Amino acid sequence: MDLRTFEGLLTERGQVLLAAVSGLDPAGEMAARLRGEYPAEWVLAAVEQVRLRRRAVAKFGVEAYRMYFTPDSLEHSSPQAVAAYRGVRILNEFGIVNAGAVGCGVGVDAVEMARAPMVTVVVDQDPLACAVTQANVRALGGIVAEFAWAQQCADLAAMAEEAVRYSESVFISLAQRRGREGDVGAPEYWPPLEWALDVVREVGEGAVKVPPDIAGEAIPDCSETEWISYGGQVTEAVLWFGLSEHDADRPDTPVPHGVRRATVLPGGASLTSRGLPAPAVCPVGRYLYEPDDAVVRAGLLAEVAQDVGGGLIDETTTYLTADTLHATAFATAYEITDVLPYDVEKLQALLRERGIGELSVKERGAAVVPDELSRLGTPPGPNTATVILTRAARVPVMLLGHPIG
Repeated sequence: MDLRTFEGLLTERGQVLLAAVSGLDPAGEMAARLRGEYPAEWVLAAVEQVRLRRRAVAKFGVEAYRMYFTPDSLEHSSPQAVAAYRGVRILNEFGIVNAGAVGCGVGVDAVEMARAPMVTVVVDQDPLACAVTQANVRALGGIVAEFAWAQQCADLAAMAEEAVRYSESVFISLAQRRGREGDVGAPEYWPPLEWALDVVREVGEGAVKVPPDIAGEAIPDCSETEWISYGGQVTEAVLWFGLSEHDADRPDTPVPHGVRRATVLPGGASLTSRGLPAPAVCPVGRYLYEPDDAVVRAGLLAEVAQDVGGGLIDETTTYLTADTLHATAFATAYEITDVLPYDVEKLQALLRERGIGELSVKERGAAVVPDELSRLGTPPGPNTATVILTRAARVPVMLLGHPIG
């Protein structure tokens, strides 16, 4: 979809087309008739919008049906709840009312920063991205639409100048460029990471959103690196610059530099690094803890282990274990009933003995997952269980149990 076609969809006639396409089979007779009444590129774009809106519900809920997307912008956009959390944090941490943002995405960042509320200018080199952002701000923003706008800038210098012109803080969203198959080496970001860091440092306060798999050696010297998960999936990492040097609740206590943080949404719980040594390896206890991926990315296994009073079951996995149950937002707990060597026949016999007719299979850190396990049949029975394939004390094991809660 090009800019001209998108502008056509925003017209009154284009909106009628979008409404007509919604709910239709794109290959059906009605869609074929529409191709005779509208420009072919409009129909193709409308059909694509309907498909993208359905996919976007997972990130944006029912508001997705009022929004506009391109495939790339949907893939790289943050879920609405993540953007809202980040917008509120920018306001609370920096206490600012003017923000500049680089990288339009679908405009959800502009909307959520404006709702915070902040006056927000969003800049991007892609005129289509700017148009999509403007359309989504109008669709979602309501009265906040006047506080957020998107502007195309021809090059990086112009983008930087516009982003910082009225800004007390700047937020830059980086996307990872896809390399050719077989490419190796450090990933490439757009805009370039070093350029983004220079812009934020010029302003003095702000954040850079990067893909969550950013390599440790690529993380710059910054106030804090935060990994955010939503619904159990890590969506992004955020490099924060210029955070307050003192805790607002304890002004006499300096806030350490270079903090690593894991934030779990939608609950909003946050865990920060405490400088702990690696957790000890322990025999499998009564409870197994599966840390949230944000915790794993942030390297905070030791902090969760300390909180639950446990340790790792093996150096090669991230599963934690303890003999006592502790409530934590940063891991899913399982009660373990059996620790078995890797043996499918023994597992099947145990399932029959326990009357387990529904079995969930999880794997993390196992050396292999043999094909025979995928064909494992469960006998009729009223009970359910989870089998976890992993390693304990350097040996492949099968842990049978069930999730807590």
